[in-house]
Amino acid sequence: MQDIQYEPAYPPLQSRFAGVRALSEALVAPLSDADASVQSMPDASPAKWHLAHTSWFFETFVLRDHVPGYTLHDPRFPFLFNSYYEAEGKRHARARRGMVTRPTLAEVLAYRRAVTEAVLAHWARLPPYALELVELGCHHEQQHQELLLTDILHLFSENPIEPALWPAPRKQPVAVPPPTGWIEHGGGIVEVGHDGGGFAFDCEGPRHRVLLNPHAIGDRTVTNGEWAAFIADGGYREPRHWLSDGWAWVQREGITTPLYWAEGEGGGWTRFGLDGRRPIDPAAPVTHVSFFEADAYASWAGARLPTEQEWEAAAAGEDACGGNQLDGAGPVEPRPAAAAPAFFGDVWEWTGSAYRPYPGFHAAEGAVGEYNGKFMSSQFVLRGGSCATPRGHLRASYRNFFYPHQRWQFTGVRLAKDL
Repeated sequence: MQDIQYEPAYPPLQSRFAGVRALSEALVAPLSDADASVQSMPDASPAKWHLAHTSWFFETFVLRDHVPGYTLHDPRFPFLFNSYYEAEGKRHARARRGMVTRPTLAEVLAYRRAVTEAVLAHWARLPPYALELVELGCHHEQQHQELLLTDILHLFSENPIEPALWPAPRKQPVAVPPPTGWIEHGGGIVEVGHDGGGFAFDCEGPRHRVLLNPHAIGDRTVTNGEWAAFIADGGYREPRHWLSDGWAWVQREGITTPLYWAEGEGGGWTRFGLDGRRPIDPAAPVTHVSFFEADAYASWAGARLPTEQEWEAAAAGEDACGGNQLDGAGPVEPRPAAAAPAFFGDVWEWTGSAYRPYPGFHAAEGAVGEYNGKFMSSQFVLRGGSCATPRGHLRASYRNFFYPHQRWQFTGVRLAKDL
């Protein structure tokens, strides 16, 4: 299928919408119909489902609800491509999304084209609230672009031949960074959370004051080389650094390395990525580690994980559009930071903070109110984005969240310590 071409003279939100829609399709261009249909684990979704679900969002909340007389592209699709919106009725079971071999990838791409063209055709007649939903939908689709890449990576890792989605780019050797430096904070009352200017997800606010104790936060994330030293020192064999639930997870699942690591035939560690299996770069940030692993490493290193409030206070003055983030289709991976402290991009950084509502938080009314609030249980907050996060999607107040055992995302570690 040829890429959809858009006129460049759209207003900013319209251009963002068109660009986001086009990038999703560029990311799946190398996939076969089979590649796009398979589900490798319950936490992941087929690429085809991501493409259709993000279109269902715009079709449901913008076209169906705000364009008089709009007719659904296919009345069967809401059941197939709703994710977790209880207010929108019954839906196909998440763990069985890989059974939806039909519609085909070509039919899903045609659905996307139809939805995109309908939104653009009705743009001038959309009420202000519908345009707010378009903006939400753009950020929602950017989240799914990152999930799309990490789900494809997990899928391809399950294939015994470990295929590459894209060829490996040429890399320049980078010196291993010096030991972690520390950014000190004297403590006191700080304000965190979104300040209400520009877009943010509801879980990022309201802005509020918190008291921080004196502490220091690392000026970079933990590297592959440092993690290899943790392994060599028995990090996965010694229970003393692990939380009880984490040690039980290590024992139960036989965890001995970060996800996608393996020993090379000639010695040394390798990792599997979107460009296939390659030797690890000891200077690059370690990634695909769980909260349990992050916490154990921090204990082994004589440190701890930062709280999300400490992280935000340190990152507030940094450029959220800087660093190694997703700019286009290709084999993204964490890279050695060009300059400290590099709070944005490369890897999502685990914090020691539970994902819970801020003081004064209220979920929005209606189905879109289910977007974040109902997941505020048993998960931990990550900050900073990753190499697979679309550039322009992040803010210092952005809160990502996963269960403590999950590690198929580009997740890494920044240390902190008390002063």
